[in-house]
Amino acid sequence: MEIFILGSDLLHQKAVPVENIKDGSHKWKEVVQGMFDVLEKGKGVGLAGPQIGLMQQIFVTNIDGDLPRVFINPSIIETSQETAKYEEGCLSIPGVYVDVIRPKMVKVQAWNEKGRPFTLEAAGLLARVILHEYDHLEGVLFIDRLSEPKRKRIMDKFARKAKA
Repeated sequence: MEIFILGSDLLHQKAVPVENIKDGSHKWKEVVQGMFDVLEKGKGVGLAGPQIGLMQQIFVTNIDGDLPRVFINPSIIETSQETAKYEEGCLSIPGVYVDVIRPKMVKVQAWNEKGRPFTLEAAGLLARVILHEYDHLEGVLFIDRLSEPKRKRIMDKFARKAKA
């Protein structure tokens, strides 16, 4: 598995729901393990299917102090009105870090890799990572949440770095 980086059209496409989550559980165990391996290698805290060319609604998180988590076909049920600004980065846009405003809390429903549904309320960094990875499933990058001039500056800078 390789990480697709800014410039890949896949990163701006919506992922499709995973069908028959309970069927082929061995397949999902392998996919999930591969995603965690890529996440660890990239020293990230979250990774979504589209970032590795898997255009299905799946993402994983692995944050210090929390359990590694798998989210399949997630739905955001609720977010807090209270927001916070925090510096974000992305394995698909290496070397770029910028403050992004997001809700402080999220409530999400999803399925785990064993085909079991769950609901999770998260706050702080876990909430931010869930929202960031969920955006990937919607074809949205964190820089898409910035003002047009700021996003353009970042994209230009990234393009120059990629050429060098």
